[in-house]
Amino acid sequence: MTTAYITHPICRKHEMGAWHPESPARLLAIDERLRQEGLLRALQHLQAPLAGRADLLRVHDIRHVGFVERNAPETGRVDLDPDTAMNPDSLDAALRAAGAGLLAVDQIMAGAIENAFCAVRPPGHHAMRDRVMGFCLFNNIAIAAAYAFEVYGLERIAIVDFDVHHGNGSEDIFRDEPRLLLCSTFQHPLFPYSGADTVSDHIVNVPLPAGIDGVAYRAAFAARVLPALERFQPELILFSAGFDAHRDDPLAGLNLLEDDFAWITAEVMAVAQRHAQRRIVSILEGGYNLNALGRSVAAHIRVLLGR
Repeated sequence: MTTAYITHPICRKHEMGAWHPESPARLLAIDERLRQEGLLRALQHLQAPLAGRADLLRVHDIRHVGFVERNAPETGRVDLDPDTAMNPDSLDAALRAAGAGLLAVDQIMAGAIENAFCAVRPPGHHAMRDRVMGFCLFNNIAIAAAYAFEVYGLERIAIVDFDVHHGNGSEDIFRDEPRLLLCSTFQHPLFPYSGADTVSDHIVNVPLPAGIDGVAYRAAFAARVLPALERFQPELILFSAGFDAHRDDPLAGLNLLEDDFAWITAEVMAVAQRHAQRRIVSILEGGYNLNALGRSVAAHIRVLLGR
């Protein structure tokens, strides 16, 4: 398998306060673990470009984009909501985080790679069409999907969101887009306290109670997500790859382990092989215990590499 690792140094400079769990140390922990396991040298390293304003406007209201741009500080830090802030590097980091998915789509559609992991921050799946939310400025996964629809004329794209929090921003953006299948597994009730009541032919939400382990998670995923993907037959699959469902994560209460993330990856890769010419783009979302995050991303990438 040819797997790209797409990131940019500016993503380590976005910082929302020493206390904040969505910290630059997350990317350092991932790099260190991949280096320890000898995986970094197996990856094709690419630098994330800047997303353009037109890329953002495919999924975000122009007022939202302007709000983020206007609030980018020259010094210090600006709080946009109780969870989300910007420092002088945040706007560039957010544009690179969105641009990583665009580059991944380009590389995959050109046949240069089979799949990609985007090690970027800030994350994106809580960013709604018209507001920042939950550490997220722009919705990276939605921006990549909308780009693939418009530029490459794809007719069916699936997002598989295994972050422990509901991908409410992605749901908001694609609520009325039947070409997009959104499958989101998440602990409920838990921030953002949404998704459990969604009724849609193309949005498959799987709310899960606190405390469940990998056995119960896999059963729910196999019962709800995998059949939906098979019926939909996506031409491209995007992972909103949050690793905060790990049992050691401080922000949630599910009990997944590294092997569970590897299992999710392998099962979805099998679908991609049958229907999507193996095309997968994975973009980092949550995961806040640094050791667990590094181990979990390594397990995910090992499977993407075909190991």
